[in-house]
Amino acid sequence: MMDQFLWVLFPYIIFAIFIGGHIFRYNYDQFGWTSKSSELLEKKMLRIGSILFHFGIMFVIGGHVMGILIPEAVYRSIGISEHMYHVVAISFGLPAGVASIIGLIILTYRRVTVKRIIATSTKGDYIALILLLIVMLAGLSSTFLNIDSKGFDYRTTIGPWFRSLFVFQPKVDYMKEVPVWFKIHILAGMGLFAVWPFTRLVHVFSAPIKYVSRSYVIYRRRIPNELKK
Repeated sequence: MMDQFLWVLFPYIIFAIFIGGHIFRYNYDQFGWTSKSSELLEKKMLRIGSILFHFGIMFVIGGHVMGILIPEAVYRSIGISEHMYHVVAISFGLPAGVASIIGLIILTYRRVTVKRIIATSTKGDYIALILLLIVMLAGLSSTFLNIDSKGFDYRTTIGPWFRSLFVFQPKVDYMKEVPVWFKIHILAGMGLFAVWPFTRLVHVFSAPIKYVSRSYVIYRRRIPNELKK
């Protein structure tokens, strides 16, 4: 019964909250749809932590797409063996995971130690940071524990379960033998997606495309001497 709730019903509840929350936020709080930059309050730790986290997380997300959304059979069909995939995944995924978690720790330390940033932080900021830390630490722990190519194969268990949700034919049996660290990683990820629409994480969907072609903002204009007279 618990497996049915965690791996069938719960993901759909989270998905509904994620989509519905963003629609609600966009319609009723567009001015709050921002990353609420705190660069003016502290720059040094932000610069280091942000670069490490964002570059690392891009590779981490790419690895999840390649490992979870793309079936194992696709790799076999183009001649990529399990060993080859594992070597590439560890070679790129492990450094990316370490970089992103170091960056996240720096950003978290900054959030809880700089007084001016503490004053502008919300409960949502701390909840999002805690969930991100749990997701990243559980994921990195799973990677370290699964560094041997003969270890747990998430591509033949978690991958098929996750893809089955999109065709509304959840295959809960795939999740029964999944190690606890992977389950913590997945459940914490669901929790993160549940609070996502109500935190500053919404800025992920606010790419400043118009900035490329917009006019310059003039803060101070030079007035010719003849106009001053």
